Amino acid sequence: MGYMIQAAFWFAVMALLVKLAGKTGLPTMQIVLVRACVTLTLSSFTLWHARIPPFGNNTRLLLLRGLFGSGGLMCFYAAINHLPLAEATVIHQISPVLTAVVAAIWIGEKLETRVMLGMALAFTGVVMIAQPGSLFAEAGAEPDLAWPFILIGVAGAVFASLAYVAVRRLGRTEPPLLVVFYFPIVTVPISLPFAIDAWVWPDLEGWLLLLGVGISTQIAQIALTKGLAREAAGRAISVGYLQVAFATVFGAILFQEVPGIWSWLGMALIVGSLFAARNR
Repeated sequence: MGYMIQAAFWFAVMALLVKLAGKTGLPTMQIVLVRACVTLTLSSFTLWHARIPPFGNNTRLLLLRGLFGSGGLMCFYAAINHLPLAEATVIHQISPVLTAVVAAIWIGEKLETRVMLGMALAFTGVVMIAQPGSLFAEAGAEPDLAWPFILIGVAGAVFASLAYVAVRRLGRTEPPLLVVFYFPIVTVPISLPFAIDAWVWPDLEGWLLLLGVGISTQIAQIALTKGLAREAAGRAISVGYLQVAFATVFGAILFQEVPGIWSWLGMALIVGSLFAARNR
């Protein structure tokens, strides 16, 4: 459980560094590219050290997993840079609920009533975070400008759920290190042209933030892997909800992003949805 707490903390640190990098003027796709390059370098070394060949038994699904993961990463980083840190983080946390739905459609897993309840609670929470007061605003009021990035955040959770199900299928035939390796293999070429088009040359602070994004992600993934190897998955993953708490604290202290009553209620519903949909 200690490893899972560390993973939640370092994932929250990653999100914080992404937001700080965005505030220095670095484009989202540039952050995605550098993060992918750091991950690719570290993954290549570990793959070489383990003497695992880079071609798996199901290359098509490996590439598809990389594509879904890339989409989820890009949407999540965009949401972080345009929404309060706590809200962006908790919206991404609906992916475990969506994973059960995707698994039912894709690989025929049973979709239980509790999962449908969890999904309903999660999306109700998303609407609350998006400030539902705007839905009842007086005629002529300006639309809620957060909505596009709320939807991007939800899209990121959908991509993440697709990636999780792909990983589940790949676990039958491929070593975990190879599955991790194919994530940046796809992300780098996808993000490269967009990053070059909007490239802003970072100063020393910018480079340190970008490097920190990659390193904190790697530390979090290592802690997550160790935690899942030592604790029951349901109990271990529940500790990951601490990432929301860490993100809320970071946002309040560093960006004065104190969630309003609707956001608090929405986040409570989303966290509750994860417990409702979790395996007993």
